[in-house]
Amino acid sequence: MSKVRVAIIGCGGIANGKHMPSLAKVKDAEMVAFCDIIPEKAEQAKEKYGTPEAKTYTDFKELLKDASIDVVHVCTPNDSHSFISIAAMEAGKHVLCEKPMAKTAAEAREMLAASKRTGKKLSIGYNNRYRPDSQYLKGLCAAGEFGEIYFAKAHAIRRRAVPTWGVFLDEEKQGGGPLIDIGTHALDLALWMMDNYKPKAVLGRAFHKLSSRENAANAWGPWDPKQFTVEDSAFAMITMENGATIILESSWALNSLEVDEAKVSLSGTEGGADMKDGLRINGEKNSRLFTTKVDLSAGGVAFYEGQTESDADLEARLWIDAVLNDKELTVKPEQALVVSEILEAIYESSRTGQAVYFNN
Repeated sequence: MSKVRVAIIGCGGIANGKHMPSLAKVKDAEMVAFCDIIPEKAEQAKEKYGTPEAKTYTDFKELLKDASIDVVHVCTPNDSHSFISIAAMEAGKHVLCEKPMAKTAAEAREMLAASKRTGKKLSIGYNNRYRPDSQYLKGLCAAGEFGEIYFAKAHAIRRRAVPTWGVFLDEEKQGGGPLIDIGTHALDLALWMMDNYKPKAVLGRAFHKLSSRENAANAWGPWDPKQFTVEDSAFAMITMENGATIILESSWALNSLEVDEAKVSLSGTEGGADMKDGLRINGEKNSRLFTTKVDLSAGGVAFYEGQTESDADLEARLWIDAVLNDKELTVKPEQALVVSEILEAIYESSRTGQAVYFNN
């Protein structure tokens, strides 16, 4: 194929904020179809990003009948990720699905099975892996710079930034709140850096402490307590089969001045790192402790090729390259499935008050 023909299913916030602007910069891709249950959104997307002959749809099943489409980006609410992705793969399309992989772990497993059954590529939109600090830190981890990483913290804390638009507050559509929305990014980073995808047990707790407040201070204006059916914060301790431990913290609204989102702190036998104030590396040399702050402004990241790219732009470029040239995926569905399994276990632990154990 000369150009990868891409279809967008779901033309809302994440499609307009990330997927379509980034795909528009990829020379080997063209957007030829747009689908949304609100026709005007699909039309607007076509006018701004589509090829002259691009088509619009309100039914994704009709879109999938177009045999010329190579790739589908699924940018819909969490409860529809699985069945749209599976239908797309069965129709012969490669799929990039927004995070999280699915609303439930069972649905995520069905997506992975469909990818293996059809031979179609499936990746999940964990774009924070593509940031310069994440790429640099992953390189250090892979090189064994920190030795055995046996403790990590996954940070996803907002003081007051509850998303009040779309279906973010709807548990039925999303499956949860900040844990499944932003906690998922932080957890993905921690597992990826540690290269550890074998959880043993989870003990977690989700809270509904601030969601019932009227006229609350919030970055996007007060939320409606009646619509706020998901947790406002969730925390967990995750232990892995090899004994490694991860502390996960996530919140849209928390009385805390320590605010971090999609960041990790790592501790290993030979050193550690965190993203608290830029990327900081710590360790011990010649019987002295040291701390190094990495200057990421000068380029040098392998993927960058001397150009400036956002994480979303790099995600789109490497994804299209993987499809066009049959390369290995940066975000593998097997990895994203483990993230979903752990998130579900945290919610289950919170409901029961008991630890949840994995049968690996």
